[in-house]
Amino acid sequence: MPKEKKSEEDSIVNAVEEVAEQLEEGAEEIAESAEEAAIGEEETEEIEEVEKEVAEEILKEPKKPKGEKSLSEKKKELLEKVKKLKEKVEETKTEELKEAVKGKKRGEPLLPLDDYVKSGIYLGTKVVTPNMRPFVYRRRADGLAIFNTDLIDEKIKEGIEYLSQFSPESVILVCKRQAGWKAAEMFSKFTGIRIFTKKYPAGILTNLDLKDFFENELTIITDSWLDKNALHDTIKVKKKVLMICDTNNFAKGANKIIIGNNKSPKSIGLIFYLLAKGYCKMRRIEADMPDLEEWATGEEEKIPEKKTFSVRASAGARFGV
Repeated sequence: MPKEKKSEEDSIVNAVEEVAEQLEEGAEEIAESAEEAAIGEEETEEIEEVEKEVAEEILKEPKKPKGEKSLSEKKKELLEKVKKLKEKVEETKTEELKEAVKGKKRGEPLLPLDDYVKSGIYLGTKVVTPNMRPFVYRRRADGLAIFNTDLIDEKIKEGIEYLSQFSPESVILVCKRQAGWKAAEMFSKFTGIRIFTKKYPAGILTNLDLKDFFENELTIITDSWLDKNALHDTIKVKKKVLMICDTNNFAKGANKIIIGNNKSPKSIGLIFYLLAKGYCKMRRIEADMPDLEEWATGEEEKIPEKKTFSVRASAGARFGV
């Protein structure tokens, strides 16, 4: 067999192997997405059929009999098939997740829908990370992503149950965002949980030589972007993380997430109010807790105005050299 022909066949075989690897990765990702989104039996069977068909295509010999398509054409078709199937799962994921939540709803919502709407907890940002995409209902005309309120309610319930597993002495709450300082202080007052607002002392969870060093079991992160130092320290010492995630947050490092607007005082106040109320109830802590309105009166963060400079030139002035 001529060397050129052998080299050409080797390249064809390598191309087929590359296609096989990509298709296997795509099939695994599709299967995981289907399971997370609680896709029904019909959709699962359809995915399995396509996976089987793809596997059969991969097992075919890398030859080109008369009347059949070339390997490059076949490769293109197979990749497009996997791409379309992945897009289908992405499109149905949010809807299926909503249906799954509706199917397993536990009793009445924590608050009436009007209270959720008034707080603005459902308002996200224009940026949506892959972690938050399943929880987004739609986008407004101005580009803001909108959370599904049913999912918000369900995630807060899950957060309360998770938080209630820990004693107040083993939990800290970190909230560097000014909009949440008042609500965080009220949260600490009624739950007994230690908080860090304006500044988180670096190394307080990791440096044994510090005088104020202490060990905790759970860290509540208000915003992973602003509270990144506390998040990194908690992950470093392998402790648990309960994270509040807006649409622009990544959930990396979190053991449990609560979704919602983490930039508005009303929204943060509502989240801390429900967490404190649910925590005290489940831990049987007696607390004369004020109404929601008092939790949602924090100050909005002030964005410093940019200074502008104007240059005036007198008549006849010359510039340059």
